[in-house]
This record gives sequence, structure tokens and C-alpha cells, in this order.
Amino acid sequence: MRTIDRSLPGAEIVEPGLRDLERGQVTVNSLLVSIAARRLRSAGLPVAEPLPDPELQLYALLAREHGDGAHARMNSLVRRLVSFERAHECAR
Repeated sequence: MRTIDRSLPGAEIVEPGLRDLERGQVTVNSLLVSIAARRLRSAGLPVAEPLPDPELQLYALLAREHGDGAHARMNSLVRRLVSFERAHECAR
């Protein structure tokens, strides 16, 4: 299994997300890692069992925190996650 290069864009989401997911914690980061679990595993990262319905749970969590801004915040976070996935794959 590969470790995370902290200089990659989005590593600040994925690294704590992996830890939170391993602990079974429902956080923004663990939900994002759950969304990307298959692709992250394919890239050699150790991903615990994903949380159920991560997109729905993430939106609900963001709606509580950001109200009407939840959709924009979710899109921003998912774009950051995709940036990490792409950068991590290129670094392999």
C-alpha cells in the first residue's frame, strides 16, 4: 500500500478522511473518502469499508453547516477530491 504525499492537492482531505473512516467516524472527510473508495483503493491506498450513502450523508451534513451554500460547498470539496485522485495516480 502506498502512503499519501502530503504535497498533493486534496491530501488535507484524504489523509484525515482515511483515519476517520478507519475509526468509523462520520465526518466530511470520511464521507468524501467513502465516495472515492474504489478509485483510492485502485491507486493503492488503504481504505476501510466505505460509509453507506456517502453522497446523501455528505449533503445532509453540509446543509446543517452551510444551509443554502451546501451544494456549492459539496461541489468544491468533490473537485478537490478529484484533484487528489488525479495527482496521486500521476505520481504512481
